[in-house]
Amino acid sequence: MDYKTLAKSILDDIGGKENVISFTHCATRLRFNLKDDSIVNQKHLNETKGVMGVVNKGGQFQVVIGSDVPNVYRELNIIGNFEVKDEVKEKGDKRNVFIRFLDTLAGIFTPIIPAITGAGILKAVMALLSTFGWIDTASQTYSILSIFSDAAFYFLPFLIAYSAARKLKCSPVMAMSIAGILLHPNFITLLNNVGTSGQPLKFIGIPVTPATYSSSVIPIILAVWLMSYIEPIADKLSPKPVKFFTKPLITLVVTGAITIVAIGPLGTIIGDGIAAGIAFLNRYVSWLVPLIVGAVTPLLVMTGTHYGLIPIGINNISTAGFDTIVGPGMLGSNIAQGGAAFAVALRTKNKKIRQEAYSSGITAVCGITEPALYGVNLKLKRPLIAVIIGGAASGLYLGITGVGRYTSGSPGLLALPGYIGTEGFTNITNAVIGSGIALVVSFVAALILGFDDPKEEEDQTADAAEKQETVKSETLCAPVKGKIIPIEDVADPTFAEKILGDGAAIIPDTGLVVSPADAKVDTVFDTNHAISLVTDGGAEVLIHIGIDTVKLKGEHFKSMVKNGDEVKTGQPLIEFELDKIKEKGYDTTTSVVITNYKDYTEIDRDSDQALEKKPFLTLKE
Repeated sequence: MDYKTLAKSILDDIGGKENVISFTHCATRLRFNLKDDSIVNQKHLNETKGVMGVVNKGGQFQVVIGSDVPNVYRELNIIGNFEVKDEVKEKGDKRNVFIRFLDTLAGIFTPIIPAITGAGILKAVMALLSTFGWIDTASQTYSILSIFSDAAFYFLPFLIAYSAARKLKCSPVMAMSIAGILLHPNFITLLNNVGTSGQPLKFIGIPVTPATYSSSVIPIILAVWLMSYIEPIADKLSPKPVKFFTKPLITLVVTGAITIVAIGPLGTIIGDGIAAGIAFLNRYVSWLVPLIVGAVTPLLVMTGTHYGLIPIGINNISTAGFDTIVGPGMLGSNIAQGGAAFAVALRTKNKKIRQEAYSSGITAVCGITEPALYGVNLKLKRPLIAVIIGGAASGLYLGITGVGRYTSGSPGLLALPGYIGTEGFTNITNAVIGSGIALVVSFVAALILGFDDPKEEEDQTADAAEKQETVKSETLCAPVKGKIIPIEDVADPTFAEKILGDGAAIIPDTGLVVSPADAKVDTVFDTNHAISLVTDGGAEVLIHIGIDTVKLKGEHFKSMVKNGDEVKTGQPLIEFELDKIKEKGYDTTTSVVITNYKDYTEIDRDSDQALEKKPFLTLKE
C-alpha cells in the first residue's frame, strides 16, 4: 500500500489541513475533529482503495483504515504538518460539552493503551505460568517480571499526565512534574506518617488530605486540566526577560499546591465513588451492566464514546484489583462481532465478502472489531443486530457469574489469560463459557436473520480489459484558445525534449485555461501558473502556462479550483492576465503534457488551431 498517496487522498477529501481542528488514531481508525464536515467528499472517500469505511458520529469524522492506520497517520502528519499545528490551542470548536468531554477522554487514553495493554498481557501470562507451576512466584525472575508488568500501572499518572497535556495543549514535561509530586517517595512517606502518627499534614497551614495516587486515574487528569489554565496565566504574568524560569516556576508551585490540597483528594473521592457505585451494582444487579455494555458496545464504537468507559475499567482495576463492568461486557461484544462475520462468510456467495468476513472475524475475536464492524456487519446491516443479541447474551451470563478481568487489554480471546484469578479456574472458566455464548449466539442469529448478499463482481479479467481500453484511448479538448505548435518547438528544453512527457503547446489568444476532459484536479501549483489533472480515462495531464512564469510568484494568475475537485470538460481552471504577463517579458506559450505518455502508443494533434471543447489531442493505445 502506498501510504503517502492514501494519506494525500484522504486529506484532500476531508477538505485539506485547513479543515482539521485536530486528529488522532486508534487501532484501526483515523479520528478527525473537523471545522466543517459538510465539505467532505465522503462518496469518494468511501470508494478510495485502502479505506474500509467512513463514520461521522459523536463529533468525530472517522476513517477506517485497518491495521495500517499508524503508517497512514504518520504520512498525514508529515503532509499536513499537524505536529506543529497541534501545539496551538484549538479554536472554533462548536461541538457540545458532552461530545468534547468524550473526545478529550479518547485523546487522553488512546496513546497510553499500548503501554497498559502490554503490561496487562504480561500479567496474564505470569498468572498462567504460575498457575501451571511453570514459574516459582518466589523466584527473582518472577519478581523482576512483576516489576515489568506493574510499572505501567503504578506510574500510570505519569503516562496520563503526558497524554493529557498533549490533548489539553499544555506542557507535557510540566504535567509529568506534577505527576512526580504525587508519586514522590518522600510525599508518600509524609502521607503514610499521617495515618500512623495521627498528626495532620499541612502545607502553608492548609491541611493535606492523605490519599494514594499510585495507579490512580482521575486525580492527575484533574491536575493537568487545572494546569492547562494556570500555565497561560503564568505566561502573561511573567516578565519577558525572566519568563524562561518564572513561567514554569509559577506553574509548578501553584498547580502543585492546589493539586495536593484540593484537586488530588477530590479526584480520589471521585474515583472511590465510582468504585463504590460499581460495587453496589455488582452486589444487587451484577447482571445488568455487563448485559448493557455487551449490547451497546458496537454503537459506542461507531460514535467513539466507548472511550468513555476506559477510565472506568482502569479505575476498577487500580482500586479494586479487577473489573467486572467494562472488560467482560466488551469481551462478549467483540467476540460476537467475529461470530456474525463468520456466519456471513459461511453464507455469502460473494468471494470478496467471504474473504473480508473470514479475516475480519478472526481479528474481531482477538479484540479488534472495526474491520468486522465497518467492513461486514454494519455494511450488511442485519448481522449487526446479531452482534447486539450475542453481546447481550454473553454479557448477561458474565454478569450473573460475576466474571471479572484482572488486567487491562483489548477484550478478546487473546486477553482471556487476564481472567485468571487468585482463586482457581472458576473465573476464567466462566469467561471462556461467556465467550462461547457470544460466538455461538451471534453466529446462529446472523444465519437466522440473514442479509442481502451483494452480487458477485463481473469477471476481473474482462473488467480489467474493458478498463484498460477506456484508459488508453481518449480525446482531449484544448485547454486554452490559440495556435497549436509542436511540443518540440517550445523554448524550454524541459518541455521540448519531452523530459516531463509528450503532448503539444498552444500560443494563447485568451487568458483562460479550461479542463480538457472530465477529470479530477490532482495539484494546483502554489503560484497558480500550472495545474495537473487526472482524467476519468486515466490520462495524467500537466498544463503549464508560459515559460519561467513561476518567477511571478502567482502574480497575474488566479486559480478557480483546488486540489481534489472534480471538473467537467470546458470548466474554467485558471485565469491569467495575458497582456500583463507579456508586458513583463515572459513567453506565454502554454504546454500541455501527458506525463504518463508511455501508457500510449501514439499521441496525435488534431488541428493547428486550439478551440475550447474541440478535439486537441488524441491518445491512442
